[in-house]
Amino acid sequence: MAEPITQPRLGLVGWMRWMWRQLTSMRTALFLLLLLAIGALPGSIWPQRSIDSNRTADYIANHPKTGPWLDRLGFFEVYASPWFAAIYLLLFISLVGCVLPRSKVHWTAMRSKPPRAPARPERLPSSGRAEVAVEPQAALDAAREVLRGKRFRTDSHDDTSVSAEKGYLKETGNLVFHLSLIFVIIGVAVGHLWGWKGDVIVPVGKTFSNTLLQYDTFNPGPWVDPQNLSPFTLKVDKLDAKFEERVTGRGQFGQPRDFTAHVTTEAEPGAAPVQSTIKVNHPLEMKGAGVFLLGNGYAPTVTVRDKDGNETFSGPVPFLAQDNNYTSVGAIKVPGAGPKQLGFTGLFLPTAVIDPEKGPTSIFPDAKKPALALTLFEGTLFPGGRPQSVYVLDTAQMKQVETAKNQPLRIWLEPGKTFELPGGRGSITFDGVDRFAGLSIRHDPGRFITLGAALLALTGLIGSLVVRRRRVFVRVSPAQEQGRTVVTVGGLAKGDDDGLHEVVEDILATVQRRLGSA
Repeated sequence: MAEPITQPRLGLVGWMRWMWRQLTSMRTALFLLLLLAIGALPGSIWPQRSIDSNRTADYIANHPKTGPWLDRLGFFEVYASPWFAAIYLLLFISLVGCVLPRSKVHWTAMRSKPPRAPARPERLPSSGRAEVAVEPQAALDAAREVLRGKRFRTDSHDDTSVSAEKGYLKETGNLVFHLSLIFVIIGVAVGHLWGWKGDVIVPVGKTFSNTLLQYDTFNPGPWVDPQNLSPFTLKVDKLDAKFEERVTGRGQFGQPRDFTAHVTTEAEPGAAPVQSTIKVNHPLEMKGAGVFLLGNGYAPTVTVRDKDGNETFSGPVPFLAQDNNYTSVGAIKVPGAGPKQLGFTGLFLPTAVIDPEKGPTSIFPDAKKPALALTLFEGTLFPGGRPQSVYVLDTAQMKQVETAKNQPLRIWLEPGKTFELPGGRGSITFDGVDRFAGLSIRHDPGRFITLGAALLALTGLIGSLVVRRRRVFVRVSPAQEQGRTVVTVGGLAKGDDDGLHEVVEDILATVQRRLGSA
């Protein structure tokens, strides 16, 4: 009785080799790239703590059941989560393991000779034949010169044929493209680990120092020490904003034309001040950081006093624009008021009107007729010490102040006017209007790596799409008539190549012209 057939066992080394080949296959790399794109989707669906911690905290508080679970799964910090990092790392390993062996094979192929010419080149997909009035060796030499003139690499394996090939740049471009993707991943990783980003609102006339406490939001990389930031300072001297004041064919009424922040900077304490400007898409480069103008708006200056006339709050308060006419919302928080803390919330209107249907609104973005439309709350401004947006008033532990007719208190203020608050709560004065610049300050040490890799990837992609990989074989044989030779040219392409037949015909015609034969 025959013994049963047993299959060989892979063993530990065999299984490891199999898993490595699966991981480094192009199919796996494409799957991981798709998985990375899917993994990034939660970053656009849920608020990210690194971008807006206040909004993230509000979401978790408003969704007590799902919020904490989403937070545990890293959905509020997607790009720093372990599972996203695992996909990122696996994609990097897969690309490296896929591209480097291919690069070695390609390098060997580029240095090798073209293959031997087939015995019957006329059987190739594109071919041509002609008879010339020269000896076979002369025809072969002419064919070799023509092929070299057209930048083919040539080699002869016998005395009756020439093998030629070109188009290795196609595969080179493909490999360059994939190698560039690896460097893009490296550049992004470098920027994430050693880079940082901070946002700050700086009213006109105020100075910003590049220290952690000065930022409204700050997102450092895992290997960044926030205490070692570049010690530059920046003062916003003036903010120019131009809007379309005429209805023309080129634009709409009220459309923004230009935003320019005029600033004075000092590279370090004691350094000479430098006058500079920041425009949209034209950042200011400082030592170790770039300063971008991302937004602007109005910061009305108000003064709040208690019933005895003592100042409890004074300064510019930024309001956030809600439409193209800069109808802006904001909150004025007075924690020093007594006996209860006060909070004003409402609208700032650059060019104020009271619409019968919309109510208070602005009809033009420039400050032609500014006004504040506010209502008043009293109570606890920061319940539980939870952080909150400067534009929003948390009224969870506050009560709206009402008039003697039990109606919500409405406050309308124009520049220079004072409103007396009821119940001995003091007064609020609208002193004037300042602008503010919304600045984003970033340090990305990997941006040049990413930019260079992206440009290189584009070059490689163009090369892989434009260049054609072709092989041409020329074989000569004596004709029936003495002193004449039959020249047969055959062409072979890697992939679809509609122009191969024209190439073969051109080579054959050029050989005929060189030998003086029709």
